[in-house]
Amino acid sequence: MVVQSEPIQTISIDPKYLQAKRKLDIIFTLLVSPLVLLIGGLVAILIKLDSKGPVFFRQKRIGLNGVEFEMLKFRSMYVNSDDIEHRERIKQYMNGQKLNANGTSELAYKNVNDPRITRVGRFIRKTSLDELPQFWNVLQGQMSLVGPRPPLPFEVEEYTPHDWLRLSGKPGLTGTWQVYGRSRVTFQNMVEMDIEYLHEQSIWKDLKFILLTVPVMISGKGGA
Repeated sequence: MVVQSEPIQTISIDPKYLQAKRKLDIIFTLLVSPLVLLIGGLVAILIKLDSKGPVFFRQKRIGLNGVEFEMLKFRSMYVNSDDIEHRERIKQYMNGQKLNANGTSELAYKNVNDPRITRVGRFIRKTSLDELPQFWNVLQGQMSLVGPRPPLPFEVEEYTPHDWLRLSGKPGLTGTWQVYGRSRVTFQNMVEMDIEYLHEQSIWKDLKFILLTVPVMISGKGGA
């Protein structure tokens, strides 16, 4: 499925850089796969002990140039949770409204009291461990190690042509927003951060974001 819309301008990306980026994605993923499998196994056990339901959660997301794909995550919510309230929260966020009453909080743009999230789910979300299965999406070529986070289809339906520019590159496990923004910035700031990355991206910048992601995961900074 391709979401039908066209950006008013385009972002040109060097084909040689894209080839090098793909090689980095594959080599790095294979190198860290033993650690990912070990930690992932422990997370899977905790999820099964904490609540009923599958270990993995599959969700439709929008990737490069509006193409839909199935993204993998560790399940962090109770099974059959209603997403109506979540959709409303997303709309509020996209309209620039804070989701947390504490305006000085690092979680100003994060719904911290979502009753759908399990006890283990709160921990793996805060540390981004719920994203580990997406290394499989990276190997399949649907995602990259570094890039904009892939939005949900109903989010993209609300995109302006300018917002669409963030879909000019493959979505990533980490990137500018994940390292420097997360729950502290508005939707429009996130869009601008992603577009700036796509204009300036390089292998060295990608390596920088990969390294910076580790302390962010350990500290849980900006996560909820």
